[in-house]
Amino acid sequence: MPKSGTAPAPTDARPGTVASTRLLWLLGPALVAGVAYLDPGNVASNMTAGARFGYLLVWVVIAGNLMAWLIQYLSAKLGIVTGTSLPEILGARLRSRHGRRLYWLQAELVAMATDLAEIIGGAVALYLLFGLPLLAGGIITGVISMLVLAVQTRRGPRSFERVILALLLIIAVGFTAGVFFAPPDAAGIAGGLVPRFEGANSVLLAASILGATIMPHAIYAHSALARDRFPDVVGPTATRRLLWATRWDVSIAMAIAGTVNLALLLLAASALQGAPGTDSLPGAYAALQTNLGPIVATLFAVGLLASGLASTSVGAYAGAEIMHGLLHVRVPLLLRRLVTLIPALLILGLGFDPTLALVLSQVVLSFGIPFALIPLIWLTSRRDLLGDHTNRWFTTVAGIVAAVLLVALNVVLLVLIFTGA
Repeated sequence: MPKSGTAPAPTDARPGTVASTRLLWLLGPALVAGVAYLDPGNVASNMTAGARFGYLLVWVVIAGNLMAWLIQYLSAKLGIVTGTSLPEILGARLRSRHGRRLYWLQAELVAMATDLAEIIGGAVALYLLFGLPLLAGGIITGVISMLVLAVQTRRGPRSFERVILALLLIIAVGFTAGVFFAPPDAAGIAGGLVPRFEGANSVLLAASILGATIMPHAIYAHSALARDRFPDVVGPTATRRLLWATRWDVSIAMAIAGTVNLALLLLAASALQGAPGTDSLPGAYAALQTNLGPIVATLFAVGLLASGLASTSVGAYAGAEIMHGLLHVRVPLLLRRLVTLIPALLILGLGFDPTLALVLSQVVLSFGIPFALIPLIWLTSRRDLLGDHTNRWFTTVAGIVAAVLLVALNVVLLVLIFTGA
């Protein structure tokens, strides 16, 4: 299916197209989208799971990562083959103006909830590192994220990718360093590979891990990132090569995200199990400082800061794409960043408990998952949209199974939170 766009698309044989490029040049969009899997919500969920239940939920992190691979690949494939993002396709197919606005409203709330968690994470990191008040930390996080977005606006997607990848490297070092100081138990890890729970609280944490892993805004964003990165490449050979490279891109991104998330859980299981206060980011920092020393704790805080900065930048990008695709309104990215920063700053300024705000943001994200995931699987299974690149039957089945599991677990998460179980 030909891509939409204003410029003539090159053919496979033209120099500079996908057919003549190297794999390394094709990597990037998935690594940017994958930052969503390393946001402060993930940090809180994995650290809490390891501190409370040891190695019990290792299998949940791995299962979530495998599902994330499939979901992110389908999102990227949709953007590459059609030349449009998931929000753009939904905006074109939702004929009812009211239906389209309602759909945008829930997606916008999801983007704002994501932004809230990430700004809070950055503010908490600055408090831990420099003792800054949370409101001041939130403002600084927002300003730096605007500078990162300015790179995307003025220098293009490739430069934006480089900035995010630099932050990703800091995140990886900051969150995995502690494992080398407190090596996990191999037998404990092996036991954690067996799927099981120990009471309602372990189910709640498993749902929290998956809810923080599969992020609706990452689904929306990845299709747009792939579209923006390769806007003028058409032809069956070029598309096949690009999809092959995308599988590598997604595999590398999910390997990094999965390793870091698993390292967080293993670190908490090996060094913080039973330590008080680990259900909050400041508590986890304090426990690391007490048990492993200031170096590991400082690296953790630096990783948390990089996590907040990178994740909020990608979240703002996703929010702008959601608005453009569903409402056909293009708001300047920096202006949108400024406006969406206000709710987070209000919460921080009013002295709202940052840990509770993180929990509530995960609840909102749970509501948004079906609205992003189900349409993605449906659209990528349609031959009239993707042609020869339509999902194979087993891919669609795997996507349906993943969707059912994720939606069911998020329903469990909501029930457990609201019933106080």
